Amino acid sequence: MTRTYIKNTINQVGQTVLLKGWVNIRRDHGKLIFLDLRDKTGLIQIVINPKVAPEAHALTQEIRNEFVLEIEGLIKARDAKQINPAMPTGKIEVEVTKLNILSRAQALPFEVNDDTKKVNEEVRLKYRYLDLRSERMTKNIRLRHQVTTMAREYLNKQGFIEIETPLLTKTSPEGARDFLVPSRMQPGKFYALPQAPQQYKQLLMIAGFEKYYQIARAMRDEDLRGDRQLEHTQIDLEMSFVKEREVLDVVEGMYTQIAESLGKKIWKKPFPVFTYEEAIKQFKADKFDLRGDNKDPDTLAFAWVVDFPLFDKDDEGNLTFAHNPFSAPKPEHVEKLMHSQDLEHLRAQQYDLVCNGLEIASGGVRISDLAVQRKVFEIMGLSAEVTEERFGHLIHAYEYGAPPHAGMAPGLDRFVMLLANEENIREVIAFPVNSSGQTSVMDAPSEATEKQLKELHIKVEVPKKKK
Repeated sequence: MTRTYIKNTINQVGQTVLLKGWVNIRRDHGKLIFLDLRDKTGLIQIVINPKVAPEAHALTQEIRNEFVLEIEGLIKARDAKQINPAMPTGKIEVEVTKLNILSRAQALPFEVNDDTKKVNEEVRLKYRYLDLRSERMTKNIRLRHQVTTMAREYLNKQGFIEIETPLLTKTSPEGARDFLVPSRMQPGKFYALPQAPQQYKQLLMIAGFEKYYQIARAMRDEDLRGDRQLEHTQIDLEMSFVKEREVLDVVEGMYTQIAESLGKKIWKKPFPVFTYEEAIKQFKADKFDLRGDNKDPDTLAFAWVVDFPLFDKDDEGNLTFAHNPFSAPKPEHVEKLMHSQDLEHLRAQQYDLVCNGLEIASGGVRISDLAVQRKVFEIMGLSAEVTEERFGHLIHAYEYGAPPHAGMAPGLDRFVMLLANEENIREVIAFPVNSSGQTSVMDAPSEATEKQLKELHIKVEVPKKKK
């Protein structure tokens, strides 16, 4: 007999079906035993009557929550008084004729048929595969899939093509520390995990693809908080022969379509636009919540922030890039840049999208003039030699016919967090790290073996603990 999914049982009264799934709840009513069986499509009530299936009834004495069962039975309509309106299958039940235990479950560290938010974080992540069985977490991960699918469909229709870029790359300044990967074949040298596919997507524009995107993984060794993880996912995109507003229109259309298709309200359309100076003056920050005191979680208050400073100051007071070193200055500020004038007041064609107090996307028009790019590196204090060593590959690529281009990197995790009405992005990531950077389920970071270290020509010196 072919397996039937629970959602497909509703209109099959009188039919014999084969169900497979997990025991969500077991209830013993004396002679009759009731189970709520769960699969990926829903819940259904199972009835085991000793008169109908004595062997199955005897077997249920050892069944507890989260056992995996295979059940054959007859779908019957419930009596009017027994209908459960809270369940889509609440008008029917399955009377068991055969039952097989596919897998047993030990006593659970916490109940998964309840909201697991109240469970200790360390325990939740240790048993994340159980945590993900809970209704809320399952719903969040499926929502993430929906959003990813809709983003792909939207961008495909807009003429973008999806291209993967490497995860092993070269260290590059993107505003955070790199994760380094030692090379076994080239001792003493390191790859870096990408903080973003920034340079690769610019190279793809030079390659002539014109409209690129990918659901990109990015890694940044930075301090953790509720809306930030060591790894994140972004809907990375880049476009050739466009101006700033065209990028904003594409991204605004994508967010609007996804949000409204999921039943969310948008505070204002088109999205309001604030310059960086206006945002700081009005909200004291470049990310803000336009909803004011009306914090309706189903209302998304999107807003653009544009015209960011081209340069910022590092911890030592030296000028560095504000977002990334490839952001183009506003056309009217190019001459001042080239003459090193009024540098702290120059503005970039750099833009962010904020929503309900969070920055959920960032992008910019890229520098496409080699003289301007070299000047930016010079102002950052990079010598010609250092510029060549770090960015020579990109600079030389520009010498072979580079189109003007611009792009953006909408953050998938934060957007899904908003759509799910969650306050922490761990709630919408299948296997996140905890607040200390410890991975879910697997014990990482962990020590390498002596053999591994020897192959990589690495010697580890553990700092002595302070007395």
